Amino acid sequence: MRRGERRAHGGNVGKAALEEQQQPPPPAQPNGGAPGAERDGAGPRRSTESEVYDDGTNTFFWRAHTLTVLFILTCALGYVTLLEETPQDTAYNTKRGIVASILVFLCFGVTQAKDGPFSRPHPAYWRFWLCVSVVYELFLIFILFQTVQDGRKFMKYIDPHLGVPLPERDYGGNCLIYDPGNGTDPFHNIWDKLDGFVPAHFFGWYLKTLMIRDWWMCMIISVMFEFLEYSLEHQLPNFSECWWDHWIMDVILCNGLGIYCGMKTLSWLSLKTYKWQGLWNIPTYKGKMKRIVFQFTPYSWVKFEWKPASSLRRWLAVCGIIFVFLLAELNTFYLKFVLWMPPEHYLVLLRLVFFVNVGGVAMREIYDFMDDPKFHKKLGQQAWLVAAITATEFLIVVKYDPYTLTLSLPFYITQCWILGIILVLTWTAWRFFIRDITLRYKEIRRQKQEHRHEKDKCLSNGDGHSALLDEPNGNKLRERKL
Repeated sequence: MRRGERRAHGGNVGKAALEEQQQPPPPAQPNGGAPGAERDGAGPRRSTESEVYDDGTNTFFWRAHTLTVLFILTCALGYVTLLEETPQDTAYNTKRGIVASILVFLCFGVTQAKDGPFSRPHPAYWRFWLCVSVVYELFLIFILFQTVQDGRKFMKYIDPHLGVPLPERDYGGNCLIYDPGNGTDPFHNIWDKLDGFVPAHFFGWYLKTLMIRDWWMCMIISVMFEFLEYSLEHQLPNFSECWWDHWIMDVILCNGLGIYCGMKTLSWLSLKTYKWQGLWNIPTYKGKMKRIVFQFTPYSWVKFEWKPASSLRRWLAVCGIIFVFLLAELNTFYLKFVLWMPPEHYLVLLRLVFFVNVGGVAMREIYDFMDDPKFHKKLGQQAWLVAAITATEFLIVVKYDPYTLTLSLPFYITQCWILGIILVLTWTAWRFFIRDITLRYKEIRRQKQEHRHEKDKCLSNGDGHSALLDEPNGNKLRERKL
């Protein structure tokens, strides 16, 4: 959203971290005042939303600059066409043409695409990642329609070092925490596991906590992924880890510490005062510097209350979110396996950076769609793309290596998963069907008892007189009840 469209001091209330509303607010009040109680005409502000004070300053930084971008783009294309000699290398021209086409699409999207729920540090930043999502999905579709050999060969056009089978590293083996047989370094097993993925786990779960904004959901996803690693280590060797690597280093230290720090950050953001002034309206240099730093913090805040047990719709939605999260995590490892990309390759890192930027927007759009379906009548554009990307990645894995995916699970693993699925289905049936039927039956029975008691009171009064004397009054009372 452009800066000129954001709510003014005394206008509507902001909606979430890094976000603001998508419809224009009332005109700014120059002298300020209390924030409005309405939210884009959709009713009162939700109790989980923070109040936002904004003086409505509209500067050059916040304008769309559509004509400027169009002029620069046209000049660049004109320079390439008129002043630059076209090389005779077909492969080079093909690569450069594809890159130029992507850049033109990104320029169009950044200036013209629909705004999402986030606005900081700038709405154009989030429009850029929306367009990158479209480009990435189209790339995945192209890879999906190639043969396995051609798809892996195509990766060589991106990086000549790709397209070569790579051995998977096994993190299992000797699982002794203290190895007395190694006199030089008895703790060598621990030091061997401390690689670059340890801080990656921590920062990854810190950012995931900022996306999900719920401690229970984060812990469930963290523990569930470790169970998935146990279950699938016969398919991918690098899922094989020591028990203390799974539960101590991953779940407790890396993931747990990242979730804890993320929840502390969420607590600070929920208590922060969201009051914004234009940079040139701040008199002191210290205030200006503080305002520049706060530009990279949320415009407003909303606390996510998923409430999965409140209704069957929310329960299925939360289960779907957890499933997509776990599938996206698994895709990271399986895509490396089927496309022959080493874990340290820059494409793997770029994919993680991509999901960090689009995941927060997608989660906010999903939450709005669940929490306020009357106002948000359809699933957000970024959430739709993330779901499509996750599904397409999985289909690539299925097509490129069906043999690995069809390796049967060990019998005891299958038993554990069947037991878990039965427990979840049983709880779902009890919570949303059997329990509701039981409560409804008890309520009907209670109403019938109350009705019978009221009927008895109508048939006889409380001072010992005969009910026949009060029959006319009783008839009138029954008629009124009917």
